[in-house]
Formats: sequence, C-alpha cells, structure tokens
Amino acid sequence: MNALLFDGGLRFRNDYPEPACGKGESLVAISVAGICATDLEIVKGYMGFRGVPGHEFVGRVIQSGRPGLKGARVVGEINCSCGRCDLCRRGLQKHCRSRTVLGIQGRDGAFADYLSLPDDNLHILPGKISDQAAVFAEPLAAACQACDDAGVREGEEVAILGDGRLGLLTALAFLAHGTRVTLIGTHRQKLAIAGRAGARTVVSGEAGRGGPYDAVIEATGSPDGLAQALAMVRPRGRIVMKTTVACRHALSLASLVIDEVSLVGSRCGNFNAAIALLEQGRVDPEPMISARYPLSEGEAAFSRAGDHDALKVVFLNS
Repeated sequence: MNALLFDGGLRFRNDYPEPACGKGESLVAISVAGICATDLEIVKGYMGFRGVPGHEFVGRVIQSGRPGLKGARVVGEINCSCGRCDLCRRGLQKHCRSRTVLGIQGRDGAFADYLSLPDDNLHILPGKISDQAAVFAEPLAAACQACDDAGVREGEEVAILGDGRLGLLTALAFLAHGTRVTLIGTHRQKLAIAGRAGARTVVSGEAGRGGPYDAVIEATGSPDGLAQALAMVRPRGRIVMKTTVACRHALSLASLVIDEVSLVGSRCGNFNAAIALLEQGRVDPEPMISARYPLSEGEAAFSRAGDHDALKVVFLNS
C-alpha cells in the first residue's frame, strides 16, 4: 500500500505492508488524514517514534468482525489499551501501561491507505458531517477535554494562548458552550477565525491582553508557553496545558505554589462531544484547512504544515 514513513526522515513508499488486524480490530481505508502539531514534533524526535505517523483521520471500515461496522464511515480514538492492567481496570484505558497510540507510539498511523484499530475505538459518523469537517474530530475532542479540565464556571473568563490548530479549536469549543474567551496569538488572519465566532482576540505583545484570567489554556506549542500562562492566571486559578514538544522546559514554578494555581495536563477527549458539535454545526472547522495534498507529496505537505501562516494541512486519498 501507499504510506508515508518516518524512520529518521520522511519518505513515501508504495510498497509498504498493509496492517494486520488483531482480534477485535477493524481495517479502515483512509479517506482524509490531517497533520497536527504532534506530527511535526515527531519528525523532530518526539517519542522516538518510527513508522507511519498520523492520528487524525476519516475512513471507511472494509474489514471487521463486529456487526454494523463493515462499510461504516468512521473516525477513531487513538489510544489502544490492553484492557487488563490495573489502570485499565480503573477506567483509565488511555493511560494503559502497555498501550499503543496510533501514529505516535508502537502502532502505525493514518498517513497510509489503510490502518487498523480496535473496534471499540471507532465512532460511526452521522451522514451530515463532511469528511473534511470530520477529520477534525480527534483534535476537537482534545479541545472539548480542555473545556472539561478548565472547570470554568458561569461568569468566568478563559484565555487561550496560541492561535494554531488546537488553540483555535479550543476557542471555538469554549464559545460553543457560551464561555467568554480571549484568544492570544501572533497571526491576525488566524485570530480572525475566532473573532468571527465571538472571541475577543489579542495579538501577542500588543496592549490589551487583559487578565488575570480565571483559567488559561496553554496551546502555544512552545516551551515558553507555560511561563506565559503563569503570568496571566489569577491566584487560585487554573492552567490547562496542551503543549507537547520534543525540547525541555526551563522555568521557575515558585508562582505556581505562591499563587496556589492548579496545573492540569490535558490530552485526549470525548469523541461523542466533538461529533455532536460538528453535527449540530456549533463548530465549523473546515475554514481552517490551509492546503490539501496527495500522500505522495508528504514532504511538501509537512513543510507547508510547518509554515507560520498554515492551520490544518490534510492528505486526501483518491
């Protein structure tokens, strides 16, 4: 099959082995796959991953032992758990001690013609959601998780640091739930997307940042983001950290203690909540697509995804 392989460098192959399905798994033919910030970090060495990257996808099930799945159009959760360890038994499957993670850890991902995932990870899509909106289901679920983790109460205001893919989706998710949002970023054209949806927007470094805020979502994709968040949150406020980078953080955490700030790491989220937002039209992510590429132009696609003015770059399979 066609696949985009990372083995120290990115290269396209047209002879990569098709994935084998284990017990309770489905084979999915990929229609659309999206490049995210984690993929860009993987090619810098994040997680030491080798194989086919990619974890944001829409596809159609072509092989499954579960009734009702074959032929269905699906998106999928990325953490594949054993179901047997102590964490799985406590309901913490996404933290399974022997988990694989689609396109990130121990399992080939979505930048290929096919992928395999456990049946339990798959979500059937309503017909009214287009493929190019549905490819945002995984990052929108992560944005919904930030909403849950922030614990914003009525009348409170949240600031979101970072106007990239995840920062924008998080702003749109908070706005869909009626929260007052200030989005702080560096690109006026990106900020404008959230501004049209009702967010207050501020160009980083300019006056008018406001605050201190009840909650700050750190989605800069930069090792400096947490220090910025600490400077903006009120005493006894909350910081939700979404950034993962290959390099190390270096900062003083004294203010975390002095101001009694709660810091929460936040990763994957509720797919059902994300799919509902897409189906109801409360979040429209398609304007965030900056470019579309065939898989054979993988290097060019990754280069475009790394541009400062790019939002979502997607692969389209014919």
